[in-house]
Amino acid sequence: MLPDGRRLGAHLPLAPGMVKAVDRAHAIGASAIQIFTDNPTAWRRRREPSKQLETFRTRSAELDIRPVAIHASYLVNLPGPDTATFERSVAMLAGELAGAPAFGARYVNVHIGSHRGTGVEVGIQRLVDGIEAVFARAGDGASAATLVLENSVGGGGGLGTSLEELASIADLLGTRGIRRGDVGFCLDLAHAWGAGIDVGDPAVVDAFLGGFDARIGLDRLVLVHLNDTRSALGSRSDRHEHLAAGRIPAEGLAHVLRHPRLIEATYILETPGMDAGYDAINMERARALWAGKPLRPLPKGAFELAGSARGRMAAS
Repeated sequence: MLPDGRRLGAHLPLAPGMVKAVDRAHAIGASAIQIFTDNPTAWRRRREPSKQLETFRTRSAELDIRPVAIHASYLVNLPGPDTATFERSVAMLAGELAGAPAFGARYVNVHIGSHRGTGVEVGIQRLVDGIEAVFARAGDGASAATLVLENSVGGGGGLGTSLEELASIADLLGTRGIRRGDVGFCLDLAHAWGAGIDVGDPAVVDAFLGGFDARIGLDRLVLVHLNDTRSALGSRSDRHEHLAAGRIPAEGLAHVLRHPRLIEATYILETPGMDAGYDAINMERARALWAGKPLRPLPKGAFELAGSARGRMAAS
């Protein structure tokens, strides 16, 4: 937790063990955690739930690691025109929502997805159709967690690249009668930058958040993915980088991290090498940014991580 009470967490792998992931979050000073519940690049789900689930929930509560956020599979794509992918996406996302209580998860975060060339308006209609179907399929279990829509960098027809698109999604959700509290939003800084929103400029950040509040409501901006990027502004490219070591100016990252209108949001690091010790390093850098302190130089090799370490969250 940061000194002003806002929650700062990290996306951590479960491969070493679910309980070990919570202990690791505590060890690096995280007060929240984001996880994948299964392989994020495969449609097939494990047949049986982990035997560590109850201990995971208990340990998270004991260490005050909250909220728990589940990041849905990268394969989920509700706005696209392919019927088979749409149906599989609905089933997978409904499963994540229905299963969230077992993890004690408050949020299920998902990429808004791509319209695959059908256009923004058609894609948004299809997205909201899918969200309705997800809630219907998840049943009563869906009420335990909020579905969180993550903004897109915009490559390949990605939706949610601008305030206008995000507001259109929120408006249609309301028109369809979907309750405000059932669907929130996530602002991924690397995605915003790649989509052309200069989150490195405090004035641009203020204007974006003001517009978001006026059109959607900042109470619905529940997650911030605190990421730097190697990609150029407006490039429609998404390549995550260590905090204040990429293209987004440190001034902008610090402004977002300290922003008084985001004090109720949860910040999640999705930076390179989270399974290679860089989780602690980037957590330290985030705290230094918040405090306005100089950042320590990154270790030798920080920019030469192997694909499995550097790219773990590169497409997130």
